[in-house]
Order: sequence, then structure tokens, then C-alpha cells
Amino acid sequence: MVDGPAETLSDAKRRLLLFLVGVAALMLAYAALYRWGMATFEGISVTYVDALHVVVETFTTTGYGEDAAQWTTDAMKLITIPMMLSGVTAIFLTLPLFVVPLVEEALRTAPPTATARTDHVIICSFTSRGDTLVEELESRGVPYVVVESDRETAQRLDAEAYEVVHGNPESVDTLEAANAGEAMALVADADDETNASIILSAKQAAPDLRVISLIEDATLSDYHRYAGADQVVSPRRILGESLARKAASPIAADIDDAVEIGDDFEVAEVLVQRGSALEGDTIAESDIGRRTGVNIIGAWFRGEFVTPPDPEAVVDEHTTLLVTGREEQLERLKELTRSETRRFRRGKVVVAGYGEVGTTAVDALVSGNVPSVVLDREDKPGVDVVGDATNKQSFLSADIDDAQSVILALDNDTTAIFATLVVKQLAPETEVIARANDAESITKLYRAGAEYVLALSTVSGRILASNLTEEEVIAPQSQVEIVRTTAPQLAGQSLAEADVRARTNCTVIAAERDGELLTEIGPDFVVRSNDVLVVAGTDEDINRFNVLCG
Repeated sequence: MVDGPAETLSDAKRRLLLFLVGVAALMLAYAALYRWGMATFEGISVTYVDALHVVVETFTTTGYGEDAAQWTTDAMKLITIPMMLSGVTAIFLTLPLFVVPLVEEALRTAPPTATARTDHVIICSFTSRGDTLVEELESRGVPYVVVESDRETAQRLDAEAYEVVHGNPESVDTLEAANAGEAMALVADADDETNASIILSAKQAAPDLRVISLIEDATLSDYHRYAGADQVVSPRRILGESLARKAASPIAADIDDAVEIGDDFEVAEVLVQRGSALEGDTIAESDIGRRTGVNIIGAWFRGEFVTPPDPEAVVDEHTTLLVTGREEQLERLKELTRSETRRFRRGKVVVAGYGEVGTTAVDALVSGNVPSVVLDREDKPGVDVVGDATNKQSFLSADIDDAQSVILALDNDTTAIFATLVVKQLAPETEVIARANDAESITKLYRAGAEYVLALSTVSGRILASNLTEEEVIAPQSQVEIVRTTAPQLAGQSLAEADVRARTNCTVIAAERDGELLTEIGPDFVVRSNDVLVVAGTDEDINRFNVLCG
């Protein structure tokens, strides 16, 4: 089996071979022409070998031998002129186009083909999802190895200090070189068919290895499980469900995106709507803690997550607050974040795009008893309006004026950005909840007017990381973790005295003491040696908390 591009001739070598064959054929032809010219115009008989010798001397610019003095006729000189020009041209083409690149390739450091890492995660191969996963694993201190078949990509990753093994992830030999027998898990992140092959090879290389497969087409999950995958993840389905929860939360509280920490104590994301009581205030001016009782542990400002948020940061219609509190406290906050013009709207949700993400979003809305209208380019079952999401007439046909929100489940970020502009021009009060394929598009979508944006790569990477490390996360799109940990170094100190938030950027949101969950945690809360603290923060901040306080 051919294991990858390294075992075949490179394009540069193929071009060089064809070039040399062409030059050789040209010299042989010139030798025949030279012999004929000398006999015809100079009356001198020359052997073919002598003629070829003269041609080679000309092409290599080493001289023309004694024959140059015998060129007395204009016809013979006209024959040798193109021969000289061809030789010089061949030399000048050979050096920059072939010799120099081949020398550079020979001098370039070859990517690693094996690793000695153990208890690591093997990632096959490198994608935007894999990049997010690598960041998550690094922040948790979990070793990884990327198996990449493309030589140039492997070289780039190696130069950027990624742990990489160059080889075909479908090859048992390559996975053994990636030390699959000593790995904690393997993530198959190629196309659906290739992933099935990777799973089979992984189980052959290490039968007990935990294998997680990412699929684009959810209907193929059974085949991947049959191949041996321990877990099959459909990022598009997860993304569709998350989009639906965000669209439906103002309408149906029972499918709101919250995580329960204890009885009647939750962590939740709350979107600030345009025209709400909080819009335009800074975090400090809003006085959210006193007015509602919740604790702000983080916030998204136009797609950028900050924890803890700066007290002087301004809250606008693109801000999503990450808070902890009891149900009644969260409800008070939601009242402050809702727009007066939207407060009593109970319209439908328009879903633009009816692929895997859109279909999943519609199913989630149906399960939450939320009415929806589906807009798609293709006329197929489930589509209510056939049209282009970049055409305002399509949204008018979907009664955009009566919609509570719009889910843009489009597979092209450029189209999603333009569709956001169209919706905001037609119905400024309608919430736009958009899907982004690349994290780089998040900022553009927010600038276009979207209230909430989820990136497919981010959702996938964080879901994989949470599955691999078994650490609790608030939501797939969140960058915050909730951990339960002891803090013996804080015993006898209040949170204010220990200056926990300033030193670690983490927020202590609750404490388990003698079997009871304490949620009224303020600066004066004194930590006891047997307390189990519930701490919220980014991966890096949690690690810092454990080092300083654990």
C-alpha cells in the first residue's frame, strides 16, 4: 500500500524528468541537423557522434571545438545560432526552476515519522476542528500527536512546534509509529469514508484504544460504530441543537441553555437584546448583582469572551452574559436583558438553510413546541419557502416581520454575512443567530448585526476535549469550565483576603460544605479546609487556580 506523498515522485521531480527528456531529444535532433548541414553547406562529412559532441559543447557553454572555424557559409551559421540560444535557455531554466528547488527540498528538515509520547491523544488529521482541540488539550496539559499525510502541512506543523507524525493515518504502521498502543484515545477527523478506514486501522494497531469519530453525515454513524468507533460525534447536529436553543430560549424557557450545579442553582448564558434596560450601561453601572442576585463570571463582547469581565466594559445588544444564580434570580436578569419591543413577541423562528445543521435545528424547535418556517434554495420535503437567503424577497415570503428570530444555518460564511445584512435591513428587531464554519468569520457576523454566532470548529473542538478529558463544560461553544476542587491553601482566608479572582481570573461560584451546597458566595466567604469549591474559569485559569490554591 502506498502510505503517502513521501513515497511517490514529487511534482518538481516529475517536471525535471520531463525537462531532461525534452532537452536530450532536442540535442539528438540538433546533432542530426548539424551533421546534415555540414555535409550540405560545407561539404564536410561528420560522424553522428562528432556532431553530438559539438551540440553538447554548445548546450553546456563549454566551447564549440575546432569545428567553429569550418562554418564558412551563412546557412551553417544560421543553423548554429538557434542551437546556441537553445543551450543557454536550457541552462537558465534548469537552475531556478529545478536545481534550486530540489536543493532546498533536500536541505529542508523532514517532518517526524514517529513519536515516543504516551498517554496522548492521536488526532487524524489536522483540520480547523483539530486546531481547536489541540488548544483545548494543551490548556488541560493533555499530550497529543497529530498524524498528517500531507508532507508540507506536516513540515509546517513541526516548524510551529506542534507534535506531529508524518504518514498515512489509514496505515497501521503509521498509527503504530504514533504509539497508538500507549495512547489514551484517537480522534478520526477526516471525511466520513476515510474515518471508517482510520477506525479499522486503529483497532488493528491497538484493540483497546478508545476511538472517537467525527462524521458529517449523521446517517453513517452506525457504520462507524460497526467499524469499531467507541463514540461517534456529529458536530453539525450539536451545532444545530445549540442554535435552536438560543433561538427558542426567549420563547420556551424549558429548553434554555443552562447547566445545573445544584438544586435550583444554575450556570446560564443570557443574551442582552437591543432596547433592553441594560443596553449602554457598563458592567459596573448595570449593578446586576444587587438588582438580580446573580454572579457574572464571564461575558461575550461581539464574539470575544472575557472572564472576568472588566467593570468598565459596555454592555450592548451583542453582549452575552455568563452568570450563576438560582432560577428566580436568572428570571430577574432575563427581564432586564429583554427588549421592551420584543418582550411579548412570540413569533416563529425562520431557519435559513436546510442541511444537516438546519434540519437538526428544526427538529429541536419542534421538540420545544416552537413554530418555524424553513427557507432553502432547494425545493425538498420540509422546506416552506424556496429562495436565496441573500435575496430580501425570500425573507419577505417567510414573513420575516413576524419572526422572533432567524437561524442562519448556511454552509458558506460569506453568504451568512450577507444574509445577516439583509435580515437586519428588513427587520431590525428580529434576532439573528448564525452559524459560522470558521472562527475568523465570527467577528464579521457580529459586525453585520448578528446577536449570537456559533463556530462549527469551536463547538467541535470543545465537545471533543470535554469527551476526552471528562471535564464538565457549560456549553459546547463556551470557553469556561466548571470544576469541583479543594483549595487547602485558602483555608482560613476569605475570598477577598486571598484575592482569588485577581490572582487566578477564576470565580468561586459555590461551595460544598458538610453535604450542603452553599451558593451565597461573596468576598467575605471564608474557606474551610474540608470545603469543596465549585470554580468557574477558562482551562488555563483553572490550572492556575489549582497551582496557587490547591
